[in-house]
Formats: sequence, structure tokens, C-alpha cells
Amino acid sequence: MAKQSKRYKAAAAKIDRAKRYPLDDAIHALLDAGGAVKFDETVELAVRLGVDPRQADQNVRGTVVLPHGTGKSVRVLVFAKGEKAREAQEAGADFVGADDIVKKIQDEQWLDFDTAIATPDMMGQVGRLGKLLGPRGLMPNPKVGTVTFDVSKAVSEVKAGKVEYRVDKAGIAHVPIGKRSFGFEKLAANAHALLAALIRAKPAAAKGNYLMSIAVSATMAPSVRVDVVTARTVAA
Repeated sequence: MAKQSKRYKAAAAKIDRAKRYPLDDAIHALLDAGGAVKFDETVELAVRLGVDPRQADQNVRGTVVLPHGTGKSVRVLVFAKGEKAREAQEAGADFVGADDIVKKIQDEQWLDFDTAIATPDMMGQVGRLGKLLGPRGLMPNPKVGTVTFDVSKAVSEVKAGKVEYRVDKAGIAHVPIGKRSFGFEKLAANAHALLAALIRAKPAAAKGNYLMSIAVSATMAPSVRVDVVTARTVAA
């Protein structure tokens, strides 16, 4: 087990680990417990859902546009040709191309982007990059809106703070909701938006309790456990 720093121990001492805080109180507690670090920590929400990810009809995945973004500058690549390529550039895409970009990724293992969007007519070529992009979560996917002819909207949403959520093998979704510097109001609004999206995404096949547990944490800070009942209320 890694040795905990004095700063971490001091922060942990301010949090009642046995308590389940109302969501807003949990965010306040996390911010109040923060120590002096030399960078702007990412704040994350971890939500364990009552689903079995091994079942295709319970593999919760989707996107949500956070009202205040994530605080991260996202580099967007768009695979498109002609008019759609021009639309992507005007919408603010960082990289736009077609066969040339596909070749660059294949030949040079170039992966200097955070999100990839493709028009449907480009997926024949982009599909050849599956082994490179898939494991890194960079493959365009129609289920999360990154395979579309409306590239202008897709680019704008990503730049505005659109994030993807997806449960891991344990049924937990780990999603960034901003930076510590956002302060309470912005982090709370983002947390509420994410939880509302997760609740809306509940699969019909999921039975029993859906929101099992929730915790909010920062990069260099201990997590704060959230009361699930109150979280359902604020996200409604």
C-alpha cells in the first residue's frame, strides 16, 4: 500500500468516512478538505450501478453535456470530406481529414487527439483503425453521437463539455465533472446533470436498486461517500 502524505492524511481527517453525505454537502466537504497542491485537481464522480455489464442489454453507455464543461481543453479530430470537412473546421475541430488522416494514424501511430468524430461515409476507412483507436476509447461510435453527418453540432458539443460515461466490468462509471477551481456551484450543477443522465439511461433489463453507491473525489484527495437517496432527488 502506498504511503499517504501528511497533506492527504490532513484532508482525510476532515471527512467522516462512515457518513453518507447529501450530494451537495459531499461536494462542499471535498472542497473544504482540499490541501495545497501545485495543479488544478480534476474532480470525479464514481457511480456504482445495479447492472451486469456482461449482459449487452445492461451495458450502460452514453454521453451528457455538462453545463460548465470539464475544464479540459479537448483536441477534436474529424474524419470528413468536402463540405462536411469545411463545416468541421468552422465549428472549431482541431484536425480534419479523410484518407490522409487515416494513413497518418496507420503509418505513424499518430494519436494526438482526445475525441474522434466521423461522418458515416468515412467509417469504411476509419474501421480499419479499430485495433488502434478501440482500446484507447477513440473509435467513433454512433451510440455516443460521434458518427454523424451533423459534424458541426458534434464538434460544438464536445468543445462545450460533452463527456462519455460507461460502466466498467464492476458496473462503475467514473466520470470527470470539472476542476477544483470551478467551486461549488459549477461542480454541483455538473454532478446533477451527470446523475440525471445516468438515471435516464437505466436499462429496462436492470432490476432492483439501480444507484448502488456514489462517491466524489479529487485527484489528490480522499473520496467522499454520497447518500444515494438524496442524490436521486436532486437529479430528478
